Amino acid sequence: MGRQLADSIDSKADDTSNPVAATLFNIRTWWRTEVIGTVDQQAVIEKRREDALLSERYLFMTAMSGGIAILGLLLSSPAVVIGAMLLSPLMGPIIGLGFALAIGDYNWLRKSARSLAWGTAMAVFLCALVVFLSPIQTVTPEIAARTRPNLFDLLVAFFSALAGAYAMIRGREGTIVGVAIATALMPPLAVVGFGLATLNWTVFSGALLLYVTNLLTIALTAWGMVRLYGFRSTLTERQSQFQNFVVIAVFIALAVPLALSLRQIGWEYSAQRVVKSELQDAFDAKSRVSQVDINFAARPITIDATVLTPELRLDAEEQVKQALSRRLDRDIQLVLTQYQVGTSATAAERAQIAAARAKEEAAAQRRAEDLANRLALVAGVKDADVTIDRLRRRAVVRAKVLDGASLTAYRTLEERIAATEPDWVIEVIPPLRPLPPIAFERKQSEEEDGSTMRTTAAGTRDLQTLVWAAERTGMPVVVSGPRELVDIVRRDLEAEGVSATDGTITQNGIVVSPRWNDLD
Repeated sequence: MGRQLADSIDSKADDTSNPVAATLFNIRTWWRTEVIGTVDQQAVIEKRREDALLSERYLFMTAMSGGIAILGLLLSSPAVVIGAMLLSPLMGPIIGLGFALAIGDYNWLRKSARSLAWGTAMAVFLCALVVFLSPIQTVTPEIAARTRPNLFDLLVAFFSALAGAYAMIRGREGTIVGVAIATALMPPLAVVGFGLATLNWTVFSGALLLYVTNLLTIALTAWGMVRLYGFRSTLTERQSQFQNFVVIAVFIALAVPLALSLRQIGWEYSAQRVVKSELQDAFDAKSRVSQVDINFAARPITIDATVLTPELRLDAEEQVKQALSRRLDRDIQLVLTQYQVGTSATAAERAQIAAARAKEEAAAQRRAEDLANRLALVAGVKDADVTIDRLRRRAVVRAKVLDGASLTAYRTLEERIAATEPDWVIEVIPPLRPLPPIAFERKQSEEEDGSTMRTTAAGTRDLQTLVWAAERTGMPVVVSGPRELVDIVRRDLEAEGVSATDGTITQNGIVVSPRWNDLD
């Protein structure tokens, strides 16, 4: 298409009656002689080939950049993240992809793709390892900022790639420092590693889309700049046209979902303004909207708002809810908390502190209710049957008999819930199910020809379950079996504060059979 246009311009260049054609011809001539003619294409290509090689330096700098990026993201430090951007060598193979595609050098294309693949994989898994070993696994603002790419991100990558490709072609590579910061190739990769380590699909997919957007936009923009500067190519006219079609298709494929994402983000910003406006309009001018939390991902959309007002309005919540549902055309779930305050600043500050405390109290209440729900579920009882002591952070439930559930199963359920609430004391009181038998085995002692009886590995676990069940129920235990083994078990139980008495004493055997002592 470009060649046909050039031929058309050439054929009309002598037509002085067509000033547009003459102007275009002059511009094309100037571009060929004054711009393209001043570029040392061979030197530029050799330099770009070198930058795209998979080398020790490339891998080392990629690893260092990834490590710095993930630490900066975890610490939410923009300065550290910028440092990682400056170190990242990923721009080299990405620009190499564009150059190789434009001139038809598929051997260079494979080498660039190989370097990029190794660098990408190493950065992702290194960052994932750092996050996996880190005690900090919170989604910080720096991480969250890279999980929702939109059309603006594509435009940033596009304009940055124009600047970067121009600088590389014209030999002004000092500009690449700014381009590296603008396109931010390494931070999205670090966030991909974070999402992988924390198994957070939303973070993983959002950051991966941002990285792919930057990668393809830079590569394809570099392709366009190389074609514009007339680098010698081995491509035929048909291949060039096919490349043009593919590039346009890729840009459209990227732009459509990113445009939809931008539209959604814009709607959310607008919705936030609408929410604050409706809340303010529902009260007088002396009132103040203290806090608004909106969860747009929930269905219906949930809004938790706090208003400081001199006069409480009982109908405000329903009024605002209806107004928001009408203006946003969405189902709304609104929780509106009102605090009556005076008109002074001190009163407002006190109210804000009280609101913050009330929010913490509400969060603690929701956590306690969730814990009660989970305990009730595993115990087979109602939520009301779970005792929750929030002051002492202690939760107790008496479980019902569940079909096929042994004492070991009840203990395992308690341990699983306790693991999710490390600052709570969790107690599941089991029903009086049969106690597990305690198996022993004979072990050689250090004394010559001596031996001793010890519990097997399974016997040790069963003895621990016995102690747990006796502590939870407070019931005494009767122990039957050979005298030597009964004495061992009784001694261990009494050391744990469990009351135990002798049952039937046998002469032989390697198993102790405990049972509950029914005092009635």
